[in-house]
Amino acid sequence: MAPRFKVGDHVSWNSEAGRVSGRIIAVHVSDFDYKGYTHHASDSDPQYEIQSDKTDHIAAHRGSALTLI
Repeated sequence: MAPRFKVGDHVSWNSEAGRVSGRIIAVHVSDFDYKGYTHHASDSDPQYEIQSDKTDHIAAHRGSALTLI
């Protein structure tokens, strides 16, 4: 099972540009639309919205892609 995170946690993940870090700003436990795509989430497999520390870009990822820092 992927780790559980909460709003405010500082995390990092791999992107095309290398390792990125940011703060979780939302936790989704049901399907949601983001950037024109439906992202699937559930209580047992939530998705997280993270705001990048450097660019303020918002990304959506599953917990398995994130590392707590």
